[in-house]
Amino acid sequence: QVQLVESGGGLVQAGGSLRLSCAASGRAFSSYTVGWFRQAPVKGREFVAIISWDGRTTSYADSVKGRFTIVRDNAKNTVYLQMKDLKPEDTAVYYCAASGRGYSIVARSPPSIFDYWGQGTQVTVSS
Repeated sequence: QVQLVESGGGLVQAGGSLRLSCAASGRAFSSYTVGWFRQAPVKGREFVAIISWDGRTTSYADSVKGRFTIVRDNAKNTVYLQMKDLKPEDTAVYYCAASGRGYSIVARSPPSIFDYWGQGTQVTVSS
């Protein structure tokens, strides 16, 4: 059983940076594949980034590649989404999610494969 809590969202100007945190409970969290998703009112849920259990494998949506970095610190049961050069189109509620499946399976599966989801944190990027 895993519980996820996102934090770190806020209001920033275009070009600014934020670091989102996904803090997890559960002893087995370090074995989970973790992803970040976002959802804006005018869009459906959008994949942002994914990271393997050991942090050695990552993947990003084209829209954030080169600007966002997903990292994890399993000793702290936390996954981070480091965001820089933020754009107004990055405005959304950001969710982290965890899956007990391995990276190779999760990365080619729809979001429904994730077993646990956080409550989300709002990121707003102003012009």
